[in-house]
Amino acid sequence: MKLEGKRVAVTGAFGALGAATVAALEKAGARVAAIDRAEHPKTVEFESAKCFGGVDLGEPDAAKTTLKNVADALGGLDALVNIAGTFRFEKVGDGALDTWDFLYRVNLRTAVAASKAALPFLLESKAASIVNIGAMGALKAGAGMGAYAASKAGIFKLTEALADELKDKDITVNAILPSIIDTPPNRADMPKANFAHWVKPEQIAGVIAFLLSDDARAITGALIPIAGRV
Repeated sequence: MKLEGKRVAVTGAFGALGAATVAALEKAGARVAAIDRAEHPKTVEFESAKCFGGVDLGEPDAAKTTLKNVADALGGLDALVNIAGTFRFEKVGDGALDTWDFLYRVNLRTAVAASKAALPFLLESKAASIVNIGAMGALKAGAGMGAYAASKAGIFKLTEALADELKDKDITVNAILPSIIDTPPNRADMPKANFAHWVKPEQIAGVIAFLLSDDARAITGALIPIAGRV
């Protein structure tokens, strides 16, 4: 994908998927700002991305300040990729209600706050995009997946509602729905799984790059599964 000169903010950028996305966007020619709650990327090195660490995007003031700083640093903003998120496996019967609040805050509230903060700058772009990260597991929740699936299902509705809201503003809004992502933590949690069937972060990053490209301007409000062979 050619993204030459596009100015993109990526949240959750210091994790496995975030880092792969930053790398793919930079390779395609984009100028990238990497945002994360962690203070510094520990296991990745970015080519030229501007890093904004220590940001709690669940706080609207922090999101607003950070996205303004990002737009100032990049000279504007053409796209936002909402990757910030986490996972907890916990059954309802013996789980904690706080887990539902926590996953809502990290997986959904951050995407809403970042999108709201980015909108004033995206509206100034000639062709802007937002890409959210949902989950295949939110299509049908199994035991232990309730809180996670509920928060990711919220991403579906955020995407659909915001796409409809912005359809006359030339801003596309889409979500991708990965299955199990091939990351070191997931391999550690499921050592007997067939990792070859899982989706690699680089494959997801490629779809994100496409959705930010001019070739995808006709796509908005889509929920796109990336299931690998799971």
